[in-house]
Amino acid sequence: MADSEPGTEAWRKHASAFDRVQAVSQSLSTPRSASWIAAEASVSERTAREHLNRLVKMTVLLEFNNKGTKAYAADPIYQRFQVVRELLDEHDSDGLLDLKENLYAQIEAWQKEYEVNSPEGLREHATRIDNTERTTEIRRTAAEWDITEYRLDVVEDVIDNYVTYM
Repeated sequence: MADSEPGTEAWRKHASAFDRVQAVSQSLSTPRSASWIAAEASVSERTAREHLNRLVKMTVLLEFNNKGTKAYAADPIYQRFQVVRELLDEHDSDGLLDLKENLYAQIEAWQKEYEVNSPEGLREHATRIDNTERTTEIRRTAAEWDITEYRLDVVEDVIDNYVTYM
């Protein structure tokens, strides 16, 4: 994150270096190097490495070797646990069933609207569209569909194990 960007100074003032490194590393969609994370978190590379190693030991992050360079990415098991905890904190058993119904309804609406059965089918559909704006919209919907399916999977797991988790 460039020092000149609005909000950088406030972020430094109100969030610890550890919190900034964790926030950046948890938002990664692909593994990134410590130097990249350091720049985004507005910390030194040494500080980033220290915090990244701590997050790996805490099983919050996974460490990869990318052509001789260490790279870091969020641990999907940790992320799933976070979603489970959030669902349990925000919903009782009936609320989880309502959420499941709403997620299914959203998926069914996309299936009907686009006449496809999956996010992959929707992405395939997007390749046949000549309008850039419409293609972007369809690809964004496919990404939302992926997230909705993931959330539905977690919701079903929480429903199935509600008594155990509580």
